[in-house]
Amino acid sequence: MAEEKIFRLFVEPEDAGKRLDLFLAERIPELTRSRVKKLLSEGLVEVERVGGGLKASRPVRAGEAITVRVPPPEEVRLEPEEVPFEILYEDEDLAVIVKPPGVVVHPGAGHTRGTLVHGLLRRLSGLSGVGGELRPGIVHRLDKDTSGLMVVAKNDRAHLALSAMFKGREVEKWYLALVHGVPEPRAGKIEVPIGRHPVHRKKMLAGAPKGRQAETFYRVREAFRRAALLEVRPYTGRTHQIRVHLAHIGHPILGDLLYGGGRPGGPKAERQMLHAWRLSFEHPVSGKRVSFEAPLPPDFKKLLEELRACER
Repeated sequence: MAEEKIFRLFVEPEDAGKRLDLFLAERIPELTRSRVKKLLSEGLVEVERVGGGLKASRPVRAGEAITVRVPPPEEVRLEPEEVPFEILYEDEDLAVIVKPPGVVVHPGAGHTRGTLVHGLLRRLSGLSGVGGELRPGIVHRLDKDTSGLMVVAKNDRAHLALSAMFKGREVEKWYLALVHGVPEPRAGKIEVPIGRHPVHRKKMLAGAPKGRQAETFYRVREAFRRAALLEVRPYTGRTHQIRVHLAHIGHPILGDLLYGGGRPGGPKAERQMLHAWRLSFEHPVSGKRVSFEAPLPPDFKKLLEELRACER
């Protein structure tokens, strides 16, 4: 039987001034910032000699003692739920869907309900089981706050074939990204290995000593005074690859707080402005080449229009 976990942390001088949610997420790798915020709202985080009602944005102070109580994980029950997403295409082997921002792809710690998988169970007839009990139909993933195209397998034959295509780099994926500044040159390939950050375990690091080879192509589609709209194609599929590579060349994605996308004085966004825009691959059964495009979500479109308006 799983039990409650209790963490007792002390704020060192070098951590003073950090946001409380960021400090806790860095010091307790199993917790995401969204999970930390939930624990704060439930009164499960205590700072010694400080009253209740702690805010995620509160700066921590050197010498403070912080206690975090993490309840045992809820039992995950995969029951169909109504979850927002659009189905662009569906046949007996696969479906191509558009994931909105803010939706987690599959159940995990802190996300036992309302995931894309719950919605797929509600709206699709049959899903492959290759990915395991908690990931039916899931061939590849998008980060929670990344929007756009995903292909979902409806049977094991399609799943195995699609997985081999992704592994063999036979699936052509294009993203749209709004970034700080305008890259120079305006088109290029970033070839820097990516690995887990040695200190911040929720982050990836470009140039990590034991990183895996990673390649990302980008080109500027529109340039603004303080930002640019990029078309981006990842040739490999490393965790957070586009986000890490663009931050590495000094142009983090707007709103991507994990990788420096919240620059003071720069354009503001509520989430990382990254959208899986175009997807092209050979159908795993028919062999026919199929291509799909996903329209921009409202928040991305609105920010893009605001940037254009500033140019007039």
